[in-house]
Amino acid sequence: MPDNVEIHPVQKSNTGAIVAAVVFAILLAVALWLVADLRGRVSTLESSLNKQTEETKAIADKLHMTDRNVAAGMEALGSKVGMTQEELAKRTADLKAQQERSAARLAAEQQATNKQVASVSSDVSGVKTELGGAKTDIATTRTDLDATKKQLQSVMGDLNVHSGLIAKNHDELEYLKHKGDRNYFEFTLKKKGRQPVSTISLELKKSDPKRSRFTLDVYADDHTIEKKERTLGEPLQFYTGRDRQLYEVVIFNVGKEEISGYLATPK
Repeated sequence: MPDNVEIHPVQKSNTGAIVAAVVFAILLAVALWLVADLRGRVSTLESSLNKQTEETKAIADKLHMTDRNVAAGMEALGSKVGMTQEELAKRTADLKAQQERSAARLAAEQQATNKQVASVSSDVSGVKTELGGAKTDIATTRTDLDATKKQLQSVMGDLNVHSGLIAKNHDELEYLKHKGDRNYFEFTLKKKGRQPVSTISLELKKSDPKRSRFTLDVYADDHTIEKKERTLGEPLQFYTGRDRQLYEVVIFNVGKEEISGYLATPK
């Protein structure tokens, strides 16, 4: 029993020493950490202070440089303004010379235009004169046509059908063409076989210039119609086509081996 009492106090004393040692170690570690942290903050503050000092110095240097640059810029600007004035004077002189050249060119062009206008006016006057002459010619032609109209006459054809106006020569035929009542096909028929005229064919068989008579055959619709011993200006009438329309052949010139005239067909 006495042995057991001695053991317990020894164990309690050792435990307290260990706890105290651990607490001391912790406090020491905390103190060391606080010292280290404090030194780090002091170093950071010193670095920041040095950096701010350098930046302040740099800003001051820049401000100093800026002042010098502003002075130099002002000097250069003054020089530039002086050159611009010179250039402006030169440019003004160039523009004035250019305006003078443009004015001279416009004057020359205006003069040339005036000449062209004068030439056109002369041409217009010439055209007016030609138109006046043309009017005179038209009036003369109209007078001739009126005279031709008076010479035309309406006769009976060889089928006892009343014909329209009959042309006795080329000029009268031109009047009929201009009148436009019928279709007219002028021809010269030689004694050498069939000759097509519009939708029919004609063949001269005989001509007698002394007696102004002739004989010809008309070929229409696969039929042959003989017109024998006919005279000048006589309408040679025949019916042809699906609608049996009246066609007329009029001869106004008889030669030794040829005749001339026209074919008239309905519109």
